[in-house]
Amino acid sequence: MSIFCSLRQLSVTYSRGRNAALDRVDLDIAAGERLAIIGESGSGKSTLARALAGLLPEGAKVQGELLWPALGHPPRPGRDFGLVFQDPGSSLNPVLTIGEQIAEGARRHLGLSWKQAYIRAEELLGRVRIPQPDKAMRAFPHQLSGGQRQRVAIAAAIAAKPALLIADEATSALDVVVQAEIVGLLDGLVREDGLTLLFITHDIALASGFVDRIAVFRNARLVEAGPVRSVLSAPGSDYTAALIASHRDLATPPLIAEVLA
Repeated sequence: MSIFCSLRQLSVTYSRGRNAALDRVDLDIAAGERLAIIGESGSGKSTLARALAGLLPEGAKVQGELLWPALGHPPRPGRDFGLVFQDPGSSLNPVLTIGEQIAEGARRHLGLSWKQAYIRAEELLGRVRIPQPDKAMRAFPHQLSGGQRQRVAIAAAIAAKPALLIADEATSALDVVVQAEIVGLLDGLVREDGLTLLFITHDIALASGFVDRIAVFRNARLVEAGPVRSVLSAPGSDYTAALIASHRDLATPPLIAEVLA
């Protein structure tokens, strides 16, 4: 197994915080794997994403090591990794067309001309299943639905052919049908392009349907990590077991019926 990134005793403390946002985390991320980072709000998931991306706020104190064996150097934003955030509206510039926003990354990082970058942008819109990509190129973010904007954000994130894609709660603002579509899209893109995917979510059921491994965080610490089947069938911590037990799917009897009974 080729290691893409290694975290060794990684700790992060924000300037005004007394407690660590990440506390002595040891974790290896394999090249080409799909790794889910699971945890509730405040568990350290997003801090981990920002640490990997080099986007921690000024004043944050970092201890431990963050190593990049596959790259040989810290990743370059936009080129070596792409980021997809929870709210696509905040990721897209409202005064630039969709085509401009996707093409910019390809032009800047791949050395393409604007014409070449626009051709790549239109191809990417097709890959993320935006209908009528040629017309979407001229549209503005407010003219698209939330699910379509998230697809555009994904296209922009992979425009420069990064090695790592970080999806930070990329589906939590969407309805369940669109969530499934976005997960399927991410899965397909990662497989086709050989990307390493870090899928950050609080929904263990959603992630377990397509990732290779799961890493569970709680209170800034890594609780356990392992292959999906191993973690789901034999969780090593009570917290992970509680997360699995709390999942309710469409086959679960309605809560209201239980109360009335």
